[in-house]
This record gives sequence, C-alpha cells and structure tokens, in this order.
Amino acid sequence: MAVKRKIKARTIDEYMAALSDDKRAALEKLRKTIRAAAPRAKVCISYQLAAFRQDGRMLVAFGATANHCALYLMSSTTVEAHRNQLKKYDTSKGTIRFPADKPLPAALVRKLVKARIAENEARSGGDGNVIRRRRAVR
Repeated sequence: MAVKRKIKARTIDEYMAALSDDKRAALEKLRKTIRAAAPRAKVCISYQLAAFRQDGRMLVAFGATANHCALYLMSSTTVEAHRNQLKKYDTSKGTIRFPADKPLPAALVRKLVKARIAENEARSGGDGNVIRRRRAVR
C-alpha cells in the first residue's frame, strides 16, 4: 500500500491552498482579522501551522485538521483569562477549536490577539524590543 506524503508548506498561501474550500474560507477570515489586530506581526510557518510573530516572539497560529479549524493562542494564560467568552468552543491549554462553518467572531479574535500582544510585551519588559535586548545580551 502506497503511503501518501504530506507536503510541507513554506508559506501561508501554500498552507491555505491545500485546504478544503470551507476551511480555507474560515481561516482566511481569521487571517485577515489577526492581521488587522496585529499589523506589525510577520507571517511565517511554525510547527506546520500558519503563524504570526511579533517582535521576535510567537503571537498566534491557526490551522485545520480533518475535523475542525483552530486558533492557537500559544498561551494557557490567555485562554484561561477569556474562559467565559470561550465557553461555546472546545478549548485546551492554548488552543480554541471551531467548525469551519462557524468561524470565531472577529471581535473575539481581535480581543484575543490584543491580549497576546500585551502578554508578550509584559514578558519582554513592555516595550516590544525583545530582539534588540537578545542581541545586546550576546
């Protein structure tokens, strides 16, 4: 029996192109909302997921599996802090899973992304200059 090889995406566009239409539409909406909430963030592929990085730190990622789409906040603290607003969703430590036909509301995504930015800034001393400080330490 032949084994189907999974193609590794190098860009978010390649990642999205491999998805079904419904998942691509849901994740494209999510991508635009994240971009609007974090305009300075850079896109990348991390752990085989479409992701955003800001000031040298992972911000959020998103992806799709056979059964659902997901927003990866990469922070159990942020998920816990917004537990009441996430009651309708299947969550785990740093992940929010949702069906492709019921994407996360844009207002909720904006709030979560802003919370992740604030969390990263607090960890880096509040000014967003993580990369500069890392270089100075070397």
